[in-house]
Amino acid sequence: MMSTIGSDYGVCPKCGTELPGRNVSAKAECCHCGEVADSSVSFAGDHFFCERCRSVLAHDMIERFCVQSDSVNPLEMALSLMRNPLVSIHGPVHHFLVPAVLLATYYNTWKKHAEKERKIGDARKRAANVLAGFCGLYGDCGAAVGTGIYVSLVTNATPLSKNEWHLSNLMTAQSLVSVANHGGPRCCKRNSFLSIIEAIDFSEKHLGTALKANPDVKCEFSDRNKECLRAECPFYDLKRRT
Repeated sequence: MMSTIGSDYGVCPKCGTELPGRNVSAKAECCHCGEVADSSVSFAGDHFFCERCRSVLAHDMIERFCVQSDSVNPLEMALSLMRNPLVSIHGPVHHFLVPAVLLATYYNTWKKHAEKERKIGDARKRAANVLAGFCGLYGDCGAAVGTGIYVSLVTNATPLSKNEWHLSNLMTAQSLVSVANHGGPRCCKRNSFLSIIEAIDFSEKHLGTALKANPDVKCEFSDRNKECLRAECPFYDLKRRT
């Protein structure tokens, strides 16, 4: 089986080295599953993790972290997860990360741990349908969709629901407005922060749940993002600039 790998790959989960190891297209073997893939990038020792394995490992890590956490602060949880080498600077992993931290903190607030685990599992399945590049190719940022997944799950919404359907779509819409108003190009970290902030406000107004807010959150990843807006981003940390 053949697959391809892009260039926003970050750090190898196996050896901890960063890309690029090379920038010439060639075939390489995934050091986790052994699949041969067309790759324009590799880590030290000419190895790499294919996108499928990296995604599975990242999603496993996010699910385990969120199920085990007792935090009620979704932004702090998001930052902790983003620091993990499995979470690339960009990519669809954020489409699951956003609803996972929101569901974890929502159910931690109500101390419903069994339900939390089940809902996070459901969020993972739904987020898998939100493809990479949704923001630019479909006009629908996956982080914003993640907030809709969150509200849909906590309200048990279905396509035939009335108020629950309304709330789920309203949540996504408000997140999208916030993302759009801050402009492009893509930044999965910025869009995740913006969407989570919208969800915190929405949860208190419409779900009767006060999640802990962190309005002064600062991005720790700007030096890894070549498309970073720098000072134009509300989360850019001026103290980190070089």
